[in-house]
Amino acid sequence: MPLNDIGIVHSNTLGAANWPVTLTNGTSSPVDLDPTGAQVVMDFYLKAMIAGKGFQLRAGTITTPLVGDVVITDTAAEYCVDPGSGMVILPATQMISLRLLTGTLHEYATKSVLTASTAGTAFTPLPLITGGPGSTSTARVQAAGAVTVTAEVATTTRRHWELANPAAGATGALPTAGHTLEWTPRTPPPIIAGVCLYTQIAATGTGPSYYAHLDWLEFSRAQLGL
Repeated sequence: MPLNDIGIVHSNTLGAANWPVTLTNGTSSPVDLDPTGAQVVMDFYLKAMIAGKGFQLRAGTITTPLVGDVVITDTAAEYCVDPGSGMVILPATQMISLRLLTGTLHEYATKSVLTASTAGTAFTPLPLITGGPGSTSTARVQAAGAVTVTAEVATTTRRHWELANPAAGATGALPTAGHTLEWTPRTPPPIIAGVCLYTQIAATGTGPSYYAHLDWLEFSRAQLGL
């Protein structure tokens, strides 16, 4: 559908606020219309991606997976994202593809804690729109739990996604080799500057080998009214 026409929204209500564009009394803002004059309404995530607000962290490359930790440790992660100053990230999708699972007692989790990460190999976030603007967030990716985060404490650490398999060798329960774990949050947690979003992948005996990626949207606090 061509999106080559622009309409104008004009606010007559004092203090009216239409997120993500804030309109005050008497101000105007452009909106997208199709050639018939009908307003174009996009999915929030699609619009954000088109606007260049989507980014990706990835772990592992073709035929070269990463190998997770032995065993899960509260200060050790496989990868993490730290939002830039004044920014907020909303996790959109995470996928973990499991390749080899010779260990037992697998534990995987995505969490956030109110302290930035302190160690691990830097990863430059990839814009999901080719040629788009760079991310203001910093990221780290390093196998075997070599990304250092603040220790988990029940009063400061949020759990967003997890999977645990009590069966030895993944027998009779997920995960199994060749399985892909997906997290697409219906209500993504807003991760503000100073908070670290991180993922742990571990097992007993031998760490699981895997490929993974994490996609997120990035906004300023002002855009979200925070």
